[in-house]
Amino acid sequence: MDRRAKVELVEVLRDRYVASERQAKSRILDELVQITGYHRKYALRLLRENRPPSVAAAQGRKRIYGDAVKEALIVLWEASDRICGKRLKAILPELVRSLENHEHLRLDVHVRELLLAVSAASIDRLLKDIRSKANGRSRRRPIRKVRSQVLVKTFADWENVEPGHLEIDFVAHCGGTLVGSFIHSFVITDVASGWTEATPLLAREQSLVVEGLDVMRGQLPMPLLGINSDNDSAFINESLITYCTEQKIVFTRSRPYRKNDQAWIEQKNGAVIRRFVGYARYSGPVAGQTIANLYQNLRLYLNYFQPSFKLLSKHHEGSKVKKSYAKPATPCDRLIADPRVQSKLKEALMATRAKLDPMALLHNLRMAQSALASLAFPGTVNDEQERELDQFLAQLPRLWEQGEVRPTHRQSPTKERDYRTRKDPFAGVWSEILSWLEKEPDATGQSLFARLQEAHPGKFTDGQVRTLQRRVRKWRHIMAKQLIYNTPTAT
Repeated sequence: MDRRAKVELVEVLRDRYVASERQAKSRILDELVQITGYHRKYALRLLRENRPPSVAAAQGRKRIYGDAVKEALIVLWEASDRICGKRLKAILPELVRSLENHEHLRLDVHVRELLLAVSAASIDRLLKDIRSKANGRSRRRPIRKVRSQVLVKTFADWENVEPGHLEIDFVAHCGGTLVGSFIHSFVITDVASGWTEATPLLAREQSLVVEGLDVMRGQLPMPLLGINSDNDSAFINESLITYCTEQKIVFTRSRPYRKNDQAWIEQKNGAVIRRFVGYARYSGPVAGQTIANLYQNLRLYLNYFQPSFKLLSKHHEGSKVKKSYAKPATPCDRLIADPRVQSKLKEALMATRAKLDPMALLHNLRMAQSALASLAFPGTVNDEQERELDQFLAQLPRLWEQGEVRPTHRQSPTKERDYRTRKDPFAGVWSEILSWLEKEPDATGQSLFARLQEAHPGKFTDGQVRTLQRRVRKWRHIMAKQLIYNTPTAT
């Protein structure tokens, strides 16, 4: 019911209300409140008034700021670069004065008075429709809406979790700078067993995340029951939520800025990915294929032949934290020992492990690391690219003598550097200094510098005395070594 109809209804009921008895008045008042939605006290005041409410009052309060004020306000809003009402109110007097002085604005006296008297709330109200058309719809970050669909899971919710519940994360191979395109490693790890899979993505895009997860899901020995991610928009999106819903996978997320909620995957990022791939920058399909080849060997070598610790409990004793760990075991061993894993899966794991050769897998890993090192550091020579398995096995007992065995982590040899960056100021007088040293071998650098300034006035400044002292000290060190090596050995 509009305002006019409500006014007419009040006028019709007022006469009946005044002439009725107490109980009838109560019924009339109830009907008016039910029909119009008025508050009971407000409806009572309307029925008791001697004069009916005016149509102008029914339509709302009187308009104070007309179209002229609104048009002037739009010009001032644009001139202030579309700032908010509170900020515009603060600069309005100065802005009006400045625009009038430069003849950009001509205001009527009455309009000017209203414009300077307008409040910040009225400015926002008058410009509301203008601002919405100019700026478009108010944009709410889509990830916030999507994020609300994914439940939060903290570190305390992983107690005695069943195999198949994974944590997922990205590792950026950016070489220390996020500028440009580079490869991301998409990593998943099973919380119960520590089983880890990884695949490279040429771009951090949600459709590629779904495809990568589907590929790694087919490589898992156990069914995928749930995934837990951080709040990255590449994970928290409709694509991954739809995939998990269709595949009946539980999708949860960690709390923002709480890395401990994803402690298992964060550990694998350093202990696995950085350990085997390194910290260099990789981009392009060739590097992606090389990393994919490395991960296919790594998943077998890591999950079947690399035991790891698993935290059982920890408690605080004052300022110290004492932790207890289970006996080191491989992810394969943990799955075999878990009673919740089906016997068929256990038999398949044992059959696969019996066929694998850990030395061949390690050799393939070193070959892939060598190829990655060649891509990251062009011009470097890696013998591992030409080394056969027999040669690799033959050199294993003495590999420790080479230091770092992983090609991706070797440091390039540093060139011998001449630290002189300026012209030697004593090159033209060095023979003269040597003649002084031959006569006075114990002369100090400072005394020699004073003699130079006397012999060559204005050529040397006081700030060069330290340079001469270093030159003299180096010369004496060389002369002392020659004296030692040229002295005949006593018999």
